[in-house]
Amino acid sequence: MARVLGVVDILWRGVNIPVEAGATYKPAGMMQKPVTYGRRVGHANEFAAGQCTAVTNLEQDQSLGELLARGEGELQVKCDTGQTFVHADAFYSGDIPTVTGNEGGKIALQWAFAEGEEILA
Repeated sequence: MARVLGVVDILWRGVNIPVEAGATYKPAGMMQKPVTYGRRVGHANEFAAGQCTAVTNLEQDQSLGELLARGEGELQVKCDTGQTFVHADAFYSGDIPTVTGNEGGKIALQWAFAEGEEILA
């Protein structure tokens, strides 16, 4: 049987951010968008930004400000199947999150980025 994706690790600016199950990764790249004219359909290229979303928990002695700091940094999305997606130009793109009590201090995170590099282990 083939091994499939199970666990995703996220490193943001060199810091491992433990995330709950359900993190998403959408690579950036060119897309073909349909263009309708008359009774025909053609296509035009359009660039789509990449996105990574995840939920983490606020830990004791963790700086929320550092986690949400503005500006670009390196984002790595590591898959337990051996792929690592590296984006040197990532930035936090989510809203200022609500930290939820009695649920481990859940924090929803979101990053955006251009095309990056895929490394296979």
